[in-house]
Amino acid sequence: MRLADAAEGVFARHETFHPRYGWFRKAYATAAANERGFTADDAPVAIGVGKNMVRSIKFWGLAAKIITSDPESVNKRSPDMIPTRFGHSLFGPDGWDPYMEDPGTVWLLHWMLLAPPSLLPVWWLAFNELHAVNFDDEMLAGAITAQIEAAGAWPMPHHTAIDKDVSALLRTYAPAVRTSRTSFDDLLDCPMRELGLIVHSAATGNHRFVLGPKPTLPDEIVALAVLDYLSRCRQGGRTITLAHLANEPGSPGRAFGLGEQDLHVALDRIAKKQPSMELLATTGAQQVAWTTAAAEIAVAVLNDYYETKPEAPAIGPEGDDPVDRDLLLERSPAMSKLREANERHRTEAIA
Repeated sequence: MRLADAAEGVFARHETFHPRYGWFRKAYATAAANERGFTADDAPVAIGVGKNMVRSIKFWGLAAKIITSDPESVNKRSPDMIPTRFGHSLFGPDGWDPYMEDPGTVWLLHWMLLAPPSLLPVWWLAFNELHAVNFDDEMLAGAITAQIEAAGAWPMPHHTAIDKDVSALLRTYAPAVRTSRTSFDDLLDCPMRELGLIVHSAATGNHRFVLGPKPTLPDEIVALAVLDYLSRCRQGGRTITLAHLANEPGSPGRAFGLGEQDLHVALDRIAKKQPSMELLATTGAQQVAWTTAAAEIAVAVLNDYYETKPEAPAIGPEGDDPVDRDLLLERSPAMSKLREANERHRTEAIA
């Protein structure tokens, strides 16, 4: 997969903030309750963070495909937000994980940040095209700059934008290094650090991507990533080799740091429970075969994993679409009238 097909040419849109605990859910809840929740004058008060953090939460919600621009928005330059079908399937009242309590959800969101179309081209390149075993911040930024220049897909971003995205990447995934300027919150505040995808050497100051099995990565999330990848990137055919899924840029193997055998172990367990999936050994090449739409199997896998069935769930390109407004209880006429009544009551009480 080429960079231009995998990502959009946007850089440093996160206001220098990496995703914090609760931000993904907060992005969903804000968009579900009010289409103008991120642009209203009182947004910082309503969301409970500073103005720059409001923009950052909105960005991370967009990047994880939890929210999207509202197609009915009048202002196209600063559009209203609405949850995606995937975002509502995950965080809605009857969703797979409404309170983000399951460790597998963090792995799921990691995949969605990288899945095409990704709003994090620097991150996509780091996970998919960096071949160095050990690296520091400067080496990573230099390698990514060279890749973007070679791709020639977009106008070259300023080096400071790439540096900010590299910094956000390492603060998201690498263990925090305590310094005199590091707060306690900085050491604990990012859920992706628990994934163990990047380690830091105190002796050399370098970082390293961790390859091989991940103890906390559920088989179901591996299968979900494979099926989501197939629904987004595979047009035609009903088989794909494990070598492709492990090594192709943009593949689940690259995103999770898994090899062919790691994928085989996880997918074999899931295939035994999903009649529409099968592992094949053809002329020495291990393959995955599927008989129904990959996105449909992905939904079934997540329903089994989370032991719940959301209303109108969606994965893949359809999951990126805006959710049906009728599913948003917070925006229903009854809820709107209730909020208006509560606001009148509060105003009268103050008076």
